[in-house]
Parts: sequence; C-alpha cells; structure tokens
Amino acid sequence: MVRNIVLSVAILCVAGTIQAQNLQLHFDPRNSLYGDKVGAPVNYLTATFEMFKPDQWGSTFMFVDFDFNFDKRNPGLAYAEIAREFKIGDFPLLPHIEYNGGLGLVREKNFGFSIPSSYLGGFGYPFQLGNFFMSTYVAYKLNAFQEVSHDAQWTITWNSSLAGGKLSLGGFFDLWSENKDRTGVESGKKLILLSEPQIWYNVTSQFALGSEIELSYNFAGADKFYAIPTIATKWNF
Repeated sequence: MVRNIVLSVAILCVAGTIQAQNLQLHFDPRNSLYGDKVGAPVNYLTATFEMFKPDQWGSTFMFVDFDFNFDKRNPGLAYAEIAREFKIGDFPLLPHIEYNGGLGLVREKNFGFSIPSSYLGGFGYPFQLGNFFMSTYVAYKLNAFQEVSHDAQWTITWNSSLAGGKLSLGGFFDLWSENKDRTGVESGKKLILLSEPQIWYNVTSQFALGSEIELSYNFAGADKFYAIPTIATKWNF
C-alpha cells in the first residue's frame, strides 16, 4: 500500500528522520465510500511492512502489504515490491531494477488469483526541493499478462520532516502504461495513475499516528478517479 521509496543513499543520509524499517496498520473505508465500485465488498485493515537498507553499492527498498479482506477478516491479498538502485561513482543517475507481484483470494469463493508480475529496469535520480528529499526514476516495465505488455513507468517519491520532527510527510506518484486488454484480444494502451501521499504525527520517535490517501485513475480495473483515505498507525523499528 504505502511506498516511501527513498531509493537513494544520499537522501537517507540527509533525511535523518527516515527510518530503515517500519510496520503500518491502516483502516481502509473504501466500501463505505464507494461500495462495490472499487471491488471491495467490506471495509478492511491493511498491514504494511517496509524496509529500506543502504550500503556502499547503493540501496534496497521493499514492502509487503497484507489486506485482511477475506472471509472472517482473514488475509485475502498479499502484494510485494522490491527494488534496488546502484551507485556508480559520481554518476548522477542510479541504475534501478524492481519486481512487483502478489497473490489473492476471492471473498466467499473457493478460488484464488495471481496478481501479474511486473519487471522494471531504468534509472533513478535523487534531489532536494526545499525541505523535501525526493527521488524519481523512469523505467521500462514488462507486465506479465496473458499477452505480455511492454510499457514504461515514471515514479517520484518524497519525504519531509517538519515542526521539529513531530510532523512527517511522505508518499509517491506513479504513472505507467499497460495493455487495455490483458488477454491480447483488443489492442491499445491505457495510462494508469496511482499516488499515496501520507501525513504522520510522531507521538514518539518510534510511534506515529496519521493518514494516507490513495489517489487512483484506471487502477485495478476501475476506469474512474478515486480518492480513498485511511486512518493509520506506524511503528518505526
């Protein structure tokens, strides 16, 4: 769900408030807001584990989401992303590789599904804009649909600490293309937008309360724009 993908050693070193690992729990009210229009027959909790680890060769970022939206509030979806960026001396662009994919279950049904894998390769660039520490990358994206989709993705991420460290802002913006028809029967491409800005009040250095807003268009089978806020807690390890 949440991708504070600060995939740059430089950004991590400057933004000292960024934690290497955290666990988040979000209450997602999308059914109350939109009903079945967003494919969610119930409101549910999402648990997210994030990890960012820099080293002398670059940095690794990963996250795993678990949606508790199956029968009796058991986990019904698991989705993960893992990305690696590499430092090459003083070269300003960072080679970027990434994998996305997951598995799910259909509520009140006896079958599951696989979220098609995506494989990305491109270049990232970290920079600072005022109090915001940011990173962006452009990548070729292979979507492993029934008919393989060759696409492109642009991502920008941001993080900032305000009010003496009591307030944190973060999030990402993704824009990518994919086949309109994943089976290949119909031709043509579509653009998909997904952004998840976050705001956190840091009660302590480890515990935070906050919210995330999922902003999407053409995402997960929906052909409209949706804004879905959450109520969340976060624990920094």
